This record gives sequence, C-alpha cells and structure tokens, in this order.
Amino acid sequence: MMKVLTFGEMMLRLKPSESKRILQSDSFEANYGGSEANVAVSLALQGDDASYVSKLPANLLGDAALGTLNRYGVNTGKILRGGPRLGIYFFEKGASIRGTNVVYDRAGSSFAEAKSDEFNWSELLKDVDYFHFSGITAALSKEMQETLLSAVKYCQENNITVVFDTNYRGKMWTPEEAQAFSKKVMPYVNVVLANDEDFEASLNIKAFDGDMKHGIDQVESFKAGMREVTKQYPNCHTVASILRNIQSVEDSQWTALVLRDGIFAQSPVYKMHVYEGVASGDAFGAGLIHGFLHDYDLQTQVNYAMAASVLKLTIAGDLNLVNESEIKSVMQGADAMSR
Repeated sequence: MMKVLTFGEMMLRLKPSESKRILQSDSFEANYGGSEANVAVSLALQGDDASYVSKLPANLLGDAALGTLNRYGVNTGKILRGGPRLGIYFFEKGASIRGTNVVYDRAGSSFAEAKSDEFNWSELLKDVDYFHFSGITAALSKEMQETLLSAVKYCQENNITVVFDTNYRGKMWTPEEAQAFSKKVMPYVNVVLANDEDFEASLNIKAFDGDMKHGIDQVESFKAGMREVTKQYPNCHTVASILRNIQSVEDSQWTALVLRDGIFAQSPVYKMHVYEGVASGDAFGAGLIHGFLHDYDLQTQVNYAMAASVLKLTIAGDLNLVNESEIKSVMQGADAMSR
C-alpha cells in the first residue's frame, strides 16, 4: 500500500454554541483540526495509509489532539511533543448574508515555534510516496518556509510526489509574501490545488475575477490559468481547482476542474445547502490524493474528489467523517443525474 505523509499544525477549534456570534457567547464547542490533519484523517477513513507530522505540546490539550488523530486511524508515531501551547482558532458560523468568520490565536504555539532542524526529513519521509502541505503552514514563519523547502527538495531527490494546497489566508500573510514563497517551492511541486480566490493570491496567475457569485461561469479563465501553472512549472503535472457560485452562506453550486498531464476533466455541478462551510478544500485534496493512490482515471478522480468535498459541507467540525463507500455513493448519484 502506498503511503502519504501530511505536515502542518493541528489546533483546538472553538465554536460558539447555537450558531451565536463570538461577541454574545459564553460557551464554545471544542473540536480539533487543521488543514493537513484534516487531509490525513480523510485519507485514513478512506482506508489509506496516512501519517501526520506536527508538534504538539506535552499537556492534556496535546493529548486530546493526538487522541483525535488516533481515533480515526492516522499514523501519529512521527509527531513531535513539546513546546509552550496548542494553537487555537475560533470559528463563527455565518448565516445568509453574514459570512463565516475565523479568529486565530496561534502565535507562539508549539508548531509555530518549531525549528527546522527538529524535522529529520530523511527519517520522516522514509518509505513515503506522497507528501502534502498547505500555504497555511508556510504562512506561519520564515522558519517554517525553510522547513518546507528542505522537505520538498528531499522529496524531489527521492521520487516522492509533492502535493501543495495553496490555501491562501489573508489574516496570516500578504499576497506578495505568499507569491514569494510559491516561486521558491513550486519548482518542486507535482500537484497543486488552487481554489478560486486562492489562485492569484498565491501563484500570481490570473484565473478568477473575484466574483464569488459567478465562479463556475469562469471555467475557461480557470483553464487558461491552469495551463499557465504547468507552463511556468514543468514538474507540476496536475492542477486542481474548486469553482463555486455562492448566493449565500447556505446556498451555492460547486464543481471541480482538474488538469492532469495536459488533459482537463470537470466534475458534475452540485447544488448545495451548506451546513458548515469549512475544510471542504481539505476534503477535496484528500479525495484527489486517494484517486492517485488507487489509479483512478482522470474523470473518476475529479468526480470522487468533488463528492468528498461536498459531503464535508454537510458535516460539523473540521474533519470529513465519511468513508470511501459513502463518497462513491454520492459520486455515482451525481453521475446518474448528470446523464
């Protein structure tokens, strides 16, 4: 069985109860998650061999985060322990015309303070076939950017496929900073995910005009941007994007577009009533990697990844708690409706 390693920060997620705003809340629902942890959990639940590398504090919160990963079958044997604290983020669920909001409290966390020499990539990446990380991790610090560059260089030297989810977060860094990092790391990347507004901010390549109500209408613009990625970075054989038409927080249409080895494929369009709009991109990335691991043809791969993504929109919390058969059931239903 092929092996995947994801690398990033796991955090405590605090959400106001009963869909309240943070300002009016005196209690919060507690969960754990983080982009690369979400991908690892998704893959493990789909039956894949997924390991996760991070640094968690040696306290009860670190234990609880670790226990969450273990509960869902992620290999946690490579996780470092120590440092001052677990990062936190507050998730405020939006409604109608009021968007979802996130407040970070992650400065000085065990992972953010970790040094590059703490991660022995020759050991961590031993026998690994796919390495996944996101732009969120790179945004944490210059030190973390150097850590990632060391990892992807090792991957290239050892024929390990690198998957980079650009995942731009404007609360963590600027487009100029994200683009500067992308220029350094993209020569080593084989698969890149760039969803609508993340595309230009991270890669400085135009693919989307910013109109979230009409993202799906811009398929041809996305295709041109994807071709430009593979032109600028020849090692990148696959570019994937989620396209959306968003009418409100709850109501939207979703599709995905993948360019692989010069060929495009698009998933069916899903008309969604969203329960909680978080981590669907992570679910999509995990579905895409699952397709590589199991040699799916291009159309099946994009359909499977999109089905995984929209299923996440129906589930509370960061983690996409679905298995392969559930994803395939949704995928096959959408395929039948689109005929």
